[in-house]
Amino acid sequence: MHEVEASSRCYDRTMTPQDCILFSGGAPGAEAEFGSCAERHGIDEVNFTFEGHTIARHRGVRVLNHEELQAGDVSLEYVSRLMHRRYTDSPTIRRVLQTLWYQVNSGQEIYVIGTVLADGTVRGGTGWGAEFGKLCNKPLHVFDQEKDAWLTWSGTDWTPRAKADGPVIAHPHFTGTGTRRLADNGKRAIADLFKRSFASA
Repeated sequence: MHEVEASSRCYDRTMTPQDCILFSGGAPGAEAEFGSCAERHGIDEVNFTFEGHTIARHRGVRVLNHEELQAGDVSLEYVSRLMHRRYTDSPTIRRVLQTLWYQVNSGQEIYVIGTVLADGTVRGGTGWGAEFGKLCNKPLHVFDQEKDAWLTWSGTDWTPRAKADGPVIAHPHFTGTGTRRLADNGKRAIADLFKRSFASA
């Protein structure tokens, strides 16, 4: 009963910033920008990280302990096969992928800033977050900085969106992640996403 009511509230667009939580990682670049926009709009944020990791956002930091990181563990061999690229078996890379698992697992819809490659994956470590979003069958949107456009995952392929038809945050728990190399158009895309979603806030 409560789940149905929550879902209806999301889709009739009466959701307010106070209803929402951004799940991210607080890293420099796209994640820091998602956090800044959330704070400006009065939205709570949770930034998953691990001991010794350098982050740019210090609001809502959630430091995962060893046991929690293990819960988000994934075979690097499996990720490498899925992503058609080799991930080095370093403790830092493994922990970054583990924190991405928490970000995506916590959000009901996923927003990524990056570049969609010819094989349909997203460039860089961020790509695992997008791929995990696909595996979880969650609404997934990527702003491709090279194409200067939002693309939405249909379940089988990426569908480009017209500039006037950018995505709108429709669930109270959403994930924002992406590249550290945030370009001006990526920064605008994040700001515009929040403006569209919380215009009356």
